Amino acid sequence: MSDAERLLFSWFCPEHWQLQTLTEQYWELRCTFGGRSVVPDISVIAWNRIQVNDSGEPEDNFLEAPDWVIEVLSPDQKATRVINNLLHCLHHGCKLGWLVDPDDYSVLTFAPQQEPNVYRESLPIPSIPGINLELTPAQIFAWRKVSR
Repeated sequence: MSDAERLLFSWFCPEHWQLQTLTEQYWELRCTFGGRSVVPDISVIAWNRIQVNDSGEPEDNFLEAPDWVIEVLSPDQKATRVINNLLHCLHHGCKLGWLVDPDDYSVLTFAPQQEPNVYRESLPIPSIPGINLELTPAQIFAWRKVSR
């Protein structure tokens, strides 16, 4: 399992979370850019872009668009609002956005200058350059199943 797969796996099973070597992942990190703030479920940011304070700790408010944002649609969320946040990130330098829909067992991807794409079952989902990720929606949603 790759580090990026571990990141996504951790959304379903937090005890398995491990950090990557090229990027840092943040849960619900406030990102302020383009005149507004967004708080994606997961923000993936290249190490060389991480902003730190005088103590060497990551800043609580990232002042640029993350490299990759992942949103998991909750039952109480409006899809249009979440998509609007993903598009805001893309318009300000984000390389990739995923909208994971647990009710539909799908992942909707957004990339700059491209139309959105829907991924289901065993169709591999794209990731950002530099991250070796081979992951399908079937794998993501299989992690949610409880074995008894």
